[in-house]
Amino acid sequence: MENNSTKTKNKCHHNKCHQNDSKKEELKEEKCTCEQSECDCPNDDINDERELLGKRIKQLEESLLRNQAELLNYRKRKDEETSRIVKYAEEEVLKSFLPILDNFERAINMDDDNLNDEVSKFLEGFKLMYKQIKELLKKFEVTEIDSLGKEFDPSYHQAVVMDKDDTKEHGIITEVLQKGYMYKDRVLRTAMVKVNE
Repeated sequence: MENNSTKTKNKCHHNKCHQNDSKKEELKEEKCTCEQSECDCPNDDINDERELLGKRIKQLEESLLRNQAELLNYRKRKDEETSRIVKYAEEEVLKSFLPILDNFERAINMDDDNLNDEVSKFLEGFKLMYKQIKELLKKFEVTEIDSLGKEFDPSYHQAVVMDKDDTKEHGIITEVLQKGYMYKDRVLRTAMVKVNE
């Protein structure tokens, strides 16, 4: 009697096991739920997920590289801008010296050939100050634009008056009305000139 009940139990247990096995096979066909390291069941969902993750990683890597490149470009632009600001830091101050220099030149040009008269003695101080201002500007790399007798160039010259001289070529500067100056490699002030037609 005992043997029969044991057999029945074993048989019942065996049937249940078979039912579980068939359910496992069905699940394997849908989605892998087994916990084995090597599995023969189809892994479509896992492969799809891996593919999506791979694409996402690639997108993030590309985005990171783009951001790094943009940051480097931004730093480069800022460094260039800072360097330019430092290089031309004194530009406005030096530009404000130019009208003073013009006035000294006008005063000095009043002098005649007689160096012993009162005007010449008075202008001696002006000449000394004019020379000092010129030396100061030279230290800051301010140089006069050589214009007289040169061809007109709108980058360096401003034509104020047109002249008609048949002995000179067209577009040649015949007179400098106000001197132009360069500051390093930049035009500080264009020269006001008279140009031959």
